[in-house]
Amino acid sequence: MTDDNFVDYVKIHVKSGKGGSGSSHLRREKYVAKGGPDGGNGGHGGNIKFISDKNLWTLYHFKFKRHFKAENGHNGTKSRSSGANGKDQLIKVPVGSIVKDLDSGEILFESIKDGEEKIVVKGGKGGLGNWNFKSATNQTPKYAQPGLDGSEKKLLIELKVLADVGLVGFPNAGKSTLLSAITDAKPKIADYEFTTLKPNLGIVKYRDFNTFVVSDIPGIIEGASEGKGLGHHFLRHIERNSILLFLISCESSNVIKDYKTLISELKNYNGELLDKEKVIVISKSDLISESVLIAIKNKLTSNLKGITTHFISAVSNSGIKELKDLIWKKLNTN
Repeated sequence: MTDDNFVDYVKIHVKSGKGGSGSSHLRREKYVAKGGPDGGNGGHGGNIKFISDKNLWTLYHFKFKRHFKAENGHNGTKSRSSGANGKDQLIKVPVGSIVKDLDSGEILFESIKDGEEKIVVKGGKGGLGNWNFKSATNQTPKYAQPGLDGSEKKLLIELKVLADVGLVGFPNAGKSTLLSAITDAKPKIADYEFTTLKPNLGIVKYRDFNTFVVSDIPGIIEGASEGKGLGHHFLRHIERNSILLFLISCESSNVIKDYKTLISELKNYNGELLDKEKVIVISKSDLISESVLIAIKNKLTSNLKGITTHFISAVSNSGIKELKDLIWKKLNTN
């Protein structure tokens, strides 16, 4: 999938169906004197309904259609026959999507599992036929209710990628290289910042046919939580990860400072992210000597107590197998 095809943020316009009008028909049959009112009720207007679909991975299909309208309810007829309800407008979204009212910001639908569905905008009620208004003092009512109008809404749809592990790091830290090394994903890899312009997902094939999903988001820079760089737009994709894997290059002049900067950006964006399991992975370890590696490890252990650290080289495949074991164990703890 190309960068242009990955769409995770769209605005659409929806309108539910208008209710059908009730009938004001009066019964007219030969040999039936004063037949009276027999107008049926109008059908309800169609609803706007959302359903999550595991076969969708992006909101790209909304690129070609942004306006959705449900069918109007049908009018009531004679012999107390009610009009048919209007057909619902079914809108499919990927699992992990959030549908919000654009004006109020209220969350109307949040999909977590495949097949979840919800009526987001109800159709207008159908009007009552004139037979409903017959009374002892009004034996022949000639009026009926019109159907109620449908509702219009402007909606915002956001996609939050569902993955077990989220890769967090600065641009050019080696996240895409790591994703390529542990999964079958083929992200764009190059030696310059912001190579990754969209989240990449990869499935890690573990032992005994077990798997887990890893996501790589565009590199975070200082100030990303305030909208700088590309991080602000994509930070929401790690909100649903179970584990945050902080990838920092061994070429960094200050590994601890880099980690704290990343933590600060996540805290400023959403403090709840800090409650997730965290692992620090030092990449490109093949570029440093054993003595330097030990020095970095000791520094991390003494300054960041309780945080698991691991060293890898995606190029030489050093530490990759152990990293998979580490992640699997943490995912299946508790």
